[in-house]
Formats: sequence, structure tokens, C-alpha cells
Amino acid sequence: MGGPYCFRAFFAPLSKEVLVSQQPTYPLMPHATASWLVDNTALTFEQIAEFCGLHILEVQAMADDLAGAKYTGRDPVHSGELSQAEIERGQDNSEYRLKMQRAPLAISRTKGPRYTPVSKRQDKPDGIAWILRHHPEISDAQVGKLIGTTRNTIAAIRDRSHWNIGNINPKDPVTLGLCSQRELDALVAKVAKKAGIEEDDTSDNRLGSDRDALIEELRAERQAHTRIAAEAAQEAEAAAWLAQRRAEGRSDS
Repeated sequence: MGGPYCFRAFFAPLSKEVLVSQQPTYPLMPHATASWLVDNTALTFEQIAEFCGLHILEVQAMADDLAGAKYTGRDPVHSGELSQAEIERGQDNSEYRLKMQRAPLAISRTKGPRYTPVSKRQDKPDGIAWILRHHPEISDAQVGKLIGTTRNTIAAIRDRSHWNIGNINPKDPVTLGLCSQRELDALVAKVAKKAGIEEDDTSDNRLGSDRDALIEELRAERQAHTRIAAEAAQEAEAAAWLAQRRAEGRSDS
């Protein structure tokens, strides 16, 4: 049947290119693409979240205008990542999974410190302080690579000798735009795996409770906005009625 070489070839490991091709591909700008799909299509939140690689609550927050950051929509049809026919297939069938038409070009980055826009560099100390507080297991070298800073800055913030320590407030680096949620989660998982920390079922239960709590919070905020709008409309109607009565009283006199 071809000898041992045929058997060995059958069970040969997959090449790096094959493994990369089997990984899911997401749009180049997931949040901007999701914002555009929410505003311009009738796709479900689940379809948009799966295509863009986001959590469904992020997509729902965009739809409800509750997201902390406002994203300028990016048309995936114009960029070639989706076709209009593919969007229509998804709108006709809520169970349909959108397929990437053309994968975005990979952006290669040279070695060196992570580039941070000038407008966000003043937020770096806040992001570093947040990581030091919530993830002390992450090394200084890993923090520096994630945020794009030096070990001296990290050490100064840790021992509170930083020149601006009085104005540093720990803030989530993802919210500040210093890194992505995937990068932070991947780093935390890598450090936990190296330390031999195993996740248990309680983490899944906690995630579910946090998700339910967030949904309830969003629902409560939406109801509060609706109630405030209704009260404002009633007050405006009452004021208009009172003004009309006063005008009628003047005309009678």
C-alpha cells in the first residue's frame, strides 16, 4: 500500500499556511464595520457580532448609542470585505453566517516600541496603573510591549515616584484605546497558562451573571430615557395649555 512513507505522509502535520487559513478572518476595522452594518442593514446583532469578531453586547450598545466611543462607519462593501448579495442573503435568513469576500491585507509591524497616537500618549500612565492594579501577574516587559512604554515609567508608577503621580487615575487601557480587548485577554490568558492557573466553572457563571447584569443595566437606562422624554413631553404640553389659557384670558378681558 505504499510502505511506511505513505502512512507518514497521511499523518503529516499541517503547514503553517494551512493553519493560518483555517483561522477566522475579521474585518480590518471591526468596530467601524459593525457600526456601518447596524446603521445600514437589517442584519441581526448575532450576525454582525460574529462577522466582526465582537461581543453581541458591544453591537447592541452601538445600536442603542450607549457605546463609550462613537465610531465612524466603514462600508465593508466598498472595501471588498462583503458583497451586497452576501448582505441580502444574511437579511433573508437570520441563521445565515456572513462570509468574508476578501480578507483584509495583513499589516506587518516592525520590531520596536508600540506606536501610540500623540492624542493618547497622555493616557498611558492611567492605563499602566490599571494593569498594575488589576493584573499584577503581568511582567513589566509585557506591559511595556502592550502599552508601548518603558520599564522606567512602569517602575515609577508602581513605586509612586512618577512626576505626575497625583493626577494618575487607573483606567482600562482598552477604553482608552491603548490596546484592543483581544490583545489584553490574550496576554492575561498567556500569563495565567504559564503560571499554571486553571479556569473553573465559576468563571463561566460569573461571566453569565455579568452579562445579565449589563443587559439589565442597558434596559434600565433605556427605560429611564423613555420616562424622562415622556415627562418632558407632558411638561411641554402642560406649559402650552397654560399659555393658551392665559392668552384666552387676556383676549376676554
